[in-house]
Amino acid sequence: MSRSKKPWPTLTSDEMAEKFVEDADLSDFDWSAAEPVRHEFADKSARVNMRMPESQLEAIKAEAAKRGVKYQRFMRELLDRGMGTLKTPAGKSPRE
Repeated sequence: MSRSKKPWPTLTSDEMAEKFVEDADLSDFDWSAAEPVRHEFADKSARVNMRMPESQLEAIKAEAAKRGVKYQRFMRELLDRGMGTLKTPAGKSPRE
């Protein structure tokens, strides 16, 4: 990180993020570790039931809480990331 740039604050709600963007000069912050963020705009009409060890679910819930997101959204993000690592025989991601 550049010494002349400010570190990013932890924003735990949409309201905090909106206030931050309104007030901050974003050019003052270090963008070197910025990562793209996906927003969930698609309707979530499909339902899935699956069984997993309770300890795994508790670990997912704990990690989601640390990140400030709901655990089901975090699980969708994990599934999406995992699908992104798969390659079809043509070398393309299954999402392409």
